[in-house]
Amino acid sequence: MSEQELQQRIRLQLGSSPVRLWRNNVGALRDERGRLVTYGLCKGSSDLIGLRQVLIGPEHLGQTMAVFSAIEVKAPKGRLREEQRSFLELVERFGGYSGVATSVEEAARVLKLS
Repeated sequence: MSEQELQQRIRLQLGSSPVRLWRNNVGALRDERGRLVTYGLCKGSSDLIGLRQVLIGPEHLGQTMAVFSAIEVKAPKGRLREEQRSFLELVERFGGYSGVATSVEEAARVLKLS
């Protein structure tokens, strides 16, 4: 299964849970005037980004909040680049969910759904 197919499966299968994930295309291209246009969050940002709904404790009694989530999707033999590792570590350091997934089940574990 290609990374693109796996990304789609993860988004479809986990989208009915308390998670919403979007594809984050990152790159650059030249427009018709030759200007460089960059797109995506930032270099190294994950393939799938989104929000995971969580119930917060007494200080926010009964409120449901969203936590930033990032999943780097890799084929079984895929390798994580240093920029990708740094992005995942940043998301974790700020209290988000992040990790690498080579299957829907691994993505669910990253998001603490299983």
